[in-house]
Amino acid sequence: MNILEEIKQLKKEKNAIILTHCYQDIEIDEVSDYVGDSLYLSRMAAKTNADIIVFAGVYFMAQSAKLLSPNKKVLLPNMNSGCLMADMIDVNSLREFKSKFPDIPVVCYINSTAEVKAECDICVTSSNAIDVVRSLNKDKVLFVPDTYLGKWVEKQLKNVEVITFNGFCPTHLRIRPEDIISARKKYPNAVILAHPECHNAVLELVDFVGSTKEIMEYAKQSDKKEFIIATEKGVVDRLNRDSINNNWGKTFTLINENIICPNMKQNSLEDIYRVLKTEENEITIDKSISEKAKECIEKMLSVKI
Repeated sequence: MNILEEIKQLKKEKNAIILTHCYQDIEIDEVSDYVGDSLYLSRMAAKTNADIIVFAGVYFMAQSAKLLSPNKKVLLPNMNSGCLMADMIDVNSLREFKSKFPDIPVVCYINSTAEVKAECDICVTSSNAIDVVRSLNKDKVLFVPDTYLGKWVEKQLKNVEVITFNGFCPTHLRIRPEDIISARKKYPNAVILAHPECHNAVLELVDFVGSTKEIMEYAKQSDKKEFIIATEKGVVDRLNRDSINNNWGKTFTLINENIICPNMKQNSLEDIYRVLKTEENEITIDKSISEKAKECIEKMLSVKI
């Protein structure tokens, strides 16, 4: 058997599923049960009846799956697959931030550790951040750790002041306004789609701003044929594959060749095979943290959108 067949056999034997984020290498989709963005995968983690969840993503995502499925065994293929944005905030810096703005609810981007989530009021993803913040009915919120997503939410809601922590995604900040201007000249007929983790100056220049899922849905449903994608390379790879497989006749171009998240690319088929076989790299969370962090995520999932 080749490695794909061996992974599928192990999944069957162990009642395991594989959740895969859209920024992973595209070959991992071949063995995945669910592929999508953070919100979609969070919901799938909560619903699964599997005994084992292998999360092909980064550490905070595997933690979130564990929070929502505490009785399941959650495995991360490569323990070096972290998130630079999530690492920009810890409990101490969060508490210091909160102390400067007392009695204001704290909204936590899912790109954060369980320890940080446990200190926040409600979680968001880039797909639902606007709706979740709106649901709080507050004129001020604190937003951690991504300042760019927070300020994008503030711009959309207009009547809510979003006070942001100074975290950011290094991969998305490699996209500069001049990249958008250059793409306009080189591809005059293309539609430019961007993720809200990009710099606000970039977002003002593009045609559509949305989460990973929203970008992919927009591209699929649009009657346009040419797109420039201003987010991680994995999204472009999947869109081009789907265009070929479904005869969309559409082309997707990455805004620049450097938009690759090195941490997301840590996982491999070999890693997935190894953890399925050995059940190593299990995610564990202290109970004193997990109960509060789970509540933070469940509040988000309960918001009607």
